[in-house]
Amino acid sequence: MITRLTELFLRTLREDPADAEVPSHKLLVRAGYVRRAAPGVYSWLPLGLRTLRKIEAVVREEMDAMGAQELLFPALLPREPYEQTNRWAEYGDDLFRLKDRKGADMLLGPTHEEMFTSTVKSMFSSYKDFPVTLYQIQTKYRDEARPRAGILRGREFVMKDSYSFDMTDAGLEESYAKHRAAYQRVFDRVGISYEICKATSGAMGGSASEEFLAYSDNGEDTFVISSAGDYAANVEAVVTVAPSAKPIDGQPEARVYETPQSETIEALVNWANSEGLLVDGRPVTAADTLKCMVVKVDDPRLVGDDGEPVGPRLAGVLIPGDRELDEKRLEASLAPATFELASEEDFKNSAFLVKGYVGPRALIANGVPVYADPRVVDGSAWITGADESQRHVVGLVAGRDFEVDGFVEAAEVREGDPSPSGNGTVKLARGIELGHIFQLGRKYTEAMDVQILDESGKRAVPTMGSYGIGISRMMAVVAEQRHDDKGLVWPVAIAPYQVHVVVANKDAAALEAGETIAAELDEAGLEVLFDDRPKMSPGVKFKDAELLGMPFIVILGRSFADGIVELRIRDGETLEVPAAEIVGKVRDLVAAGH
Repeated sequence: MITRLTELFLRTLREDPADAEVPSHKLLVRAGYVRRAAPGVYSWLPLGLRTLRKIEAVVREEMDAMGAQELLFPALLPREPYEQTNRWAEYGDDLFRLKDRKGADMLLGPTHEEMFTSTVKSMFSSYKDFPVTLYQIQTKYRDEARPRAGILRGREFVMKDSYSFDMTDAGLEESYAKHRAAYQRVFDRVGISYEICKATSGAMGGSASEEFLAYSDNGEDTFVISSAGDYAANVEAVVTVAPSAKPIDGQPEARVYETPQSETIEALVNWANSEGLLVDGRPVTAADTLKCMVVKVDDPRLVGDDGEPVGPRLAGVLIPGDRELDEKRLEASLAPATFELASEEDFKNSAFLVKGYVGPRALIANGVPVYADPRVVDGSAWITGADESQRHVVGLVAGRDFEVDGFVEAAEVREGDPSPSGNGTVKLARGIELGHIFQLGRKYTEAMDVQILDESGKRAVPTMGSYGIGISRMMAVVAEQRHDDKGLVWPVAIAPYQVHVVVANKDAAALEAGETIAAELDEAGLEVLFDDRPKMSPGVKFKDAELLGMPFIVILGRSFADGIVELRIRDGETLEVPAAEIVGKVRDLVAAGH
């Protein structure tokens, strides 16, 4: 097909949008692919919609090839199924909630586990109906607190979500493996550079969980890669390599010292070394100190005698003093609970909290739960707050002087930390989440009481997998990874058009020749964008062609009088090709997926 720029609904911009921070946002708006309708909400213009549909087609082909069946649920959903799984409360402010004219609670679907589960329950009753995998490509809604980066993090977005239902755990593992392989084919076809990373499940629940993270300096996710190449994980899912427990017998008793003006770790270490304190015969470092962070944890699963949530409660989090608190890691460890740092008011209302000198013992004595970094092993000795102003305790031994209520991953991960694989160290990278796959297990089928008759005629609960791909986000990711200082650089697989024909001469003969070449390219089965604007200068045409980013640009310029056209490969070289050979050359390059 041929699309003419004189007819295309398009306006390109020379300046970046005022609210745009990342390249994909700037370029997709400037090139006329999307247009902002509201914060975090975008309209899809003709060029953008063509690319979006091509991405959908790649995903749909791979899902169909693995045996999944497509359906489509509504985006407007009733409250009741989400009450059954408690996600009406767990989703919190991220959920778009509304009421219909009769006062019934409704929501705009952020994800559809409940709908898939209830539909399978209503239609299937025998093990003979399983396994089954269902998917949809649909618009989702999440009320992001800070929508940013255009379509990378919006409040409305297009997503493919699929769900497998199996009668056995072995079946789930097989379904999971099929999805994992299908996702690799999708991202490879689209030409994205990515890593498959271990991940946390968050509000989705479940056990095994992996994210497909695209490399991007502008990514919101940090992930680690082992120097040995055998481990990759989202930083929130990195498991700390804990040291072995140490013998407690024979360790000196803990001792409280006057430590004036030592509210910071740096000041505390300076004090310890000025006193000549040693740890294993060496000077004290920040890693020998223990920070005791005071937070307020709100766990929606905890309710009082009246059935109402108990609300935020104080808790202590212990991390080595040489590490900063990573709030995302702590949030993932506590999920579905949320947390916030204790306020000045909290300290004021709790006399046992002495700011700058908090230690675990006062928290424990006052019934406040204490959670620790995995490095706080039994027998490890620490310098930490003595719960009195200007005082610290030296040699406080875990397992002897204090016991924790559990362990959390809350400390920052640093370049050079030991790899959880046991081989080498970790390197840090930034990325954007493209897809996320979960082995959900029976969380939703149990919550919604899905009972299936097994081979023995007994009732059994099927197990589920959940698998998502951000369709609209994938488009932004490609724009992030494939652009230059001139504009977008689309891969053949998802470019709106495969070839862009530009007539640089204003004379009628050149325009007529452009018409002929465009028609021949079209007859060869190629998708053609034809810049037939008669009064536009060559410079403007070239800039628009580079901004729009089609893989191949055919230019009829000065050399055309000698039977030569220019072929610009958008991500490579520029060739001079005889006009009679240009169709075959472009066709071959497109077929090769250049």
